[in-house]
Amino acid sequence: MAVSLKPLSDQVMVIVGGSSGIGLATARRAAAAGAKVVLAARNMEALDEAVVAIRNKGGTATALDLDIAEEGSAKRLLDHALETFGRVDTWVNDAAAAMYARVEDVTTDEHRRVFDVGYFGLVEASLVAARHLKAEGGALINIGSVLSNRAIPLQGPYCAMKAAVMQFTDTLRMELEQEGAPVSVTLIKPAAIDTMYPEHARNKLKKPARLPQPLYDPELVAKAICFAAHKQRRSLIVGGGGLALTTFAPSLPRLADKGMELVGGEATQTTEVPPAPGTADNLFEPRRDGRVEGNQEPFKRKTSLLLEAQMHPLAAAAVLGSVAAGALFLWAKEENRDIGTAEAQRRIKAAGMS
Repeated sequence: MAVSLKPLSDQVMVIVGGSSGIGLATARRAAAAGAKVVLAARNMEALDEAVVAIRNKGGTATALDLDIAEEGSAKRLLDHALETFGRVDTWVNDAAAAMYARVEDVTTDEHRRVFDVGYFGLVEASLVAARHLKAEGGALINIGSVLSNRAIPLQGPYCAMKAAVMQFTDTLRMELEQEGAPVSVTLIKPAAIDTMYPEHARNKLKKPARLPQPLYDPELVAKAICFAAHKQRRSLIVGGGGLALTTFAPSLPRLADKGMELVGGEATQTTEVPPAPGTADNLFEPRRDGRVEGNQEPFKRKTSLLLEAQMHPLAAAAVLGSVAAGALFLWAKEENRDIGTAEAQRRIKAAGMS
């Protein structure tokens, strides 16, 4: 059965991990476009604030506090969405947990918790969503990372978890396609995004954590998610820096190792700016939430030509074709000018000899 996705304005969208960062930016963007949104996270206070803000701007939203790592949470969320709005058209899995530490300093419980939230929680939620979406069709969108393809030092558990997310998502997509299910499965791979990620991560380094530059605006990821909700795409990379990590680095592993060792040290992943009060370390317990951006106010890129090219490949090809044609025209014009000059010089010289 062919995949047919509704316009965003006609959709009900579930967002797991919707109380801050990418999830919150996506909820606001989708609601502004007319979608009904269902937010889920551990922090009910932040969820309530998000719902009120969306409703105050004319949007439609509801929320449910839960820990997606707990068995049965995804089914409770689906039931809540169906009881409230009667259906689900798009399901977004954005919840994750992270750490900054050398791998040898990570305990088994900490490593397991990163996977319980970011992988096993996502797996259960994906399967719950897929079973529902098979009946009426829709989109499942999982948030991976450019670190799905290329690990960086000091974030080992997170890199391993996101690699697992990528392989699971690809497998689920293929199996749904094999059975002809009308479900679009998209993996979004953000580069470094200016969110509360460093503040929420458990940090065993000597200084407060940060993400290496360049950073990108969370709105770009929200834009990619909302696009994938109504236009089928296999994957979308957000941030031009992610192209090298997802495409070139895997083909040159030793060179990539050395590069990541240089850019992935403590100097590039720490800062003097401490986490905002009450935000630090939400690995096992929820902390203060409700912001889209982080607290470090870095320079961030608000555009991504790579993302635009992936969303609109024909337009991108036309632009590149026009640029190439223009370059060829200028080259030919210059060649003709040079030929004309040379011919004139030859004629002058011939006239002088006669």
